[in-house]
Amino acid sequence: MYKIAVISGDGIGPEQMEAALRVLETVEEKLTLGIEFLRVEAGDRALRETGSALPEGTLRCVREADASLKGPVGETAADVIVRLRQLLDLYANVRPVKAYPSVPSLRPDIDFVIVRENTEDLYKGMEFMADAETAVCLRLITRRGSERIARYAFDTAQRRGLKRKVTVVHKGNVLRLTDGLFAKVCREVAKAYPDVACEELLVDTAALDLIRRPQVFDVLVTTNMFGDILSDEAAQLVGGLGMAPSGNIGATRALFEPVHGCAPDIAGKQIANPCSLILASRMMLQWLGERRKDERCLTAAKAVERGVAEALSKGFLTKDLGGNLKTKDMGIAVAREVSRLLNSR
Repeated sequence: MYKIAVISGDGIGPEQMEAALRVLETVEEKLTLGIEFLRVEAGDRALRETGSALPEGTLRCVREADASLKGPVGETAADVIVRLRQLLDLYANVRPVKAYPSVPSLRPDIDFVIVRENTEDLYKGMEFMADAETAVCLRLITRRGSERIARYAFDTAQRRGLKRKVTVVHKGNVLRLTDGLFAKVCREVAKAYPDVACEELLVDTAALDLIRRPQVFDVLVTTNMFGDILSDEAAQLVGGLGMAPSGNIGATRALFEPVHGCAPDIAGKQIANPCSLILASRMMLQWLGERRKDERCLTAAKAVERGVAEALSKGFLTKDLGGNLKTKDMGIAVAREVSRLLNSR
């Protein structure tokens, strides 16, 4: 039923991936989703072994898979994930921000999503040297890119059914053409969603309000670089990057991964928090279930998120959260909770 391309990545990636796969294998055992894991390589190790950070075989597998699950990669991150976003047109970067039990959080009622345009802006990489002492980077914002990410954000607010509010984040008072276009298009899209409130914040105010009043947000939509920065800030509100999953989503393909890097300084020590990748796998199951209208996948997604919450509430905490649980043992703890939840349906 489902072919999943699995890229373990570099540094702590393989340890996190084994923990996440332990949870997914439990889901498969209980619900028989028909998941087939296709292991492929990308990143620093792939570059050393094959001469390419993103080998053609890996790219082909990702193109043909129903979805992809990727661990963090090292110095070659731009050659892997940025290239995949561009090649597969994964235009929406989706980053949930949610407080979980027993995790140090600014507030217990934080629950919002940052929806970031994923293919344009400064990250398009249109840089050049004007002269020996002047570097120039062009910022690309299009109507098409702005419209489709705005629609994704409003659809997300409708689907979540919580506050039903979208906050458009921009810097249109200074970047009058680029962010001016982005804000204008978002306002136009908002008219098609009368049941969803729409507000605007300048990016510096949004950065402040994420700390001052994070509980008021539901869905934030913004441009590529602003979203990259704000989502890392937001992760710290709910326990740090070890609790931060993300999805790179296009019209027909999607890739799910942690927000953070590969942390080579702690690689092999089994102290990394795998919840970021486990929760990314939850996002993958949710996306597959919605795309194929598969209730089993949706059930699995709910069980994985509840399993993470139950394990944390019972004191299963990795070092970054103030505990001493090993990476693999966190995977086992979550898998055990998922199994219990699915058995009790």
